Amino acid sequence: MHHATRLSAGLILTFTVAGAYAQKPDTYPSRPVRFVAPFVAGGPSDILSRMMAAKLADALGQQFVVDNRGSAGGIVGFEIGAKAPPDGYTIMLAANSGLTINQHVYKKLPYDPERDYIPITQLTNGGNVMVVHPSVAAKSVQEFIALGKAQPGKLNYATTGTGNLLGAANFAKMAGITMTPIAYKGTGQALVELVGGHVQMFMMNPLVAIPHVKSGKLRGLGITSLERNIALPDMPTVHESGLPNFKYLTWHSILAPAGTPRPIVNKLNAELVKALNMPDVKQKIQGEGLAVIGNKPEDVIALIKAESKETAELVKAINFQKL
Repeated sequence: MHHATRLSAGLILTFTVAGAYAQKPDTYPSRPVRFVAPFVAGGPSDILSRMMAAKLADALGQQFVVDNRGSAGGIVGFEIGAKAPPDGYTIMLAANSGLTINQHVYKKLPYDPERDYIPITQLTNGGNVMVVHPSVAAKSVQEFIALGKAQPGKLNYATTGTGNLLGAANFAKMAGITMTPIAYKGTGQALVELVGGHVQMFMMNPLVAIPHVKSGKLRGLGITSLERNIALPDMPTVHESGLPNFKYLTWHSILAPAGTPRPIVNKLNAELVKALNMPDVKQKIQGEGLAVIGNKPEDVIALIKAESKETAELVKAINFQKL
């Protein structure tokens, strides 16, 4: 069956099953809720999950307990979320890599992104910041590319999952350079190594990158969306720095296990959209140059379908070897 057709069928089935187990939303939650964050502490997933967990707890009167399960680029956390009971007492924070990228770059996954989850809402969307340690002799994307061509194979970059791995691989392919990936368990660990000068480049989520760029601990070279970041208006995009149409976007959403009753999904959606529009949350997220979304489950389904198709085409175009 065609990839997109399978995705549609799986998600429609999810809503059907959820409807069969519908319960009154006013009885939920009656006990603490586990909030799985599939990356280690200190990264954007951790920041967003704790922010949303606090708002949900305030609104619904129960604890939302963040459970960091960072390993294997988030796969361990995604597997936990997939196998959890679909009763509303496990939700998870998901980067788009786990939903639209992993299945195209891994030969085998212990979860099925098309079958195992139902989206609740998308939280954020935006480009990343291509940052380097100040010791790297490049002050622009073009200078970084020139450095790579002058020193073939000597440049390295941090990866914390398949998103920035594929993004950097596409960058190298378009730039005509060779770089060596160095894998870390999460953004927090990669950041320590980058600030310490042990790795040279990282395409990092702006929630974490921008404070370090503004402090001078890291040097920002370019933004990986097609538009500039409103928090770094003077920094050019990679697209306008000699690699036309280059983009590497990151977005986060909140999911529930497939089969979670639709009234619970709707209740969580409503509270999360309210939280995202609270001034303190909006200011924090937009202040770091990310767009605040807060949409319906069906909108996330459509996004997953479109981006998964794009990723499959990119993997084929750059001849990415599956892991």
